[in-house]
Amino acid sequence: MTPLLGTRGCEGAWPALAALVLLAGCHRGAPDPAASPTPQGLEAAAIQAGVIADPASTDLTGVYATENDRICIVPSAKAYRIGVFVDYDETQNCGVSGVVTRDGDTLHVTLGTGAGAGCSLDARFEGDRIVFPPRVPDRCQQACRGRASIAALDVTRLSESAAEAATLRDTRGRLLCGDGG
Repeated sequence: MTPLLGTRGCEGAWPALAALVLLAGCHRGAPDPAASPTPQGLEAAAIQAGVIADPASTDLTGVYATENDRICIVPSAKAYRIGVFVDYDETQNCGVSGVVTRDGDTLHVTLGTGAGAGCSLDARFEGDRIVFPPRVPDRCQQACRGRASIAALDVTRLSESAAEAATLRDTRGRLLCGDGG
């Protein structure tokens, strides 16, 4: 029986085939911008279509939470009042109030009135999410007991209600965003 392709007929084809494969792998055409939009363009289109909220025009007011972590934000005469509460148990928690101002997607947070006074940090605002930096000043730890910390706090909005946000309390029963917060 005769093979369909003789071994002698293919010997010269292998180097040519290998060269063709190498050349095909080296060809890099210019990317088509319409086929691969940048993330900013896609995000801008989603904001324009109303699929996601525009962080630049979203009001901060509300309650934000994830598991044991809570943040309340309510408007005040000059800025916003903010309350931060981290509750692992009776001996491991943080509860502190302060003020927050906004500059684009950056929140300038100043917390504390007593022992925790002087805690200032910049958090990220992502429309319905607030993210604290992974490292916070030592003064911020004074508002916490035990090993609890506000570092890397990452919470998502649960409510846009100022009335609901004003009711957030710490473990001692203090209102964190109320008039006296």
